[in-house]
Amino acid sequence: MPTYIALCNFTDQGIRTVEETTRRAEAVKQAAKKLGVDMRETYWTIGPFDLITVVEAPDDESATAFALSVGAAGNVRTQTLRAFSAEELNRILTKLP
Repeated sequence: MPTYIALCNFTDQGIRTVEETTRRAEAVKQAAKKLGVDMRETYWTIGPFDLITVVEAPDDESATAFALSVGAAGNVRTQTLRAFSAEELNRILTKLP
């Protein structure tokens, strides 16, 4: 399944209720399953991002629906990156002229 990395920052709402962040992450993980998305890992970080989440989704549409639903909850803003494994990249590289 394709892998995506979500770089997240708390919104004003999210930071006001930061003590609930781990519970929210678990609830989001359960909701993701309904979209066929698997939240593999979540890390709370220091630096330019507050959280980083690694997810697997069957396709870009499912990943986008997941990201939009997370954003609509209002606790974080996300930047989502499509990540490629070495095996996936090797397949891509065989297509180079």
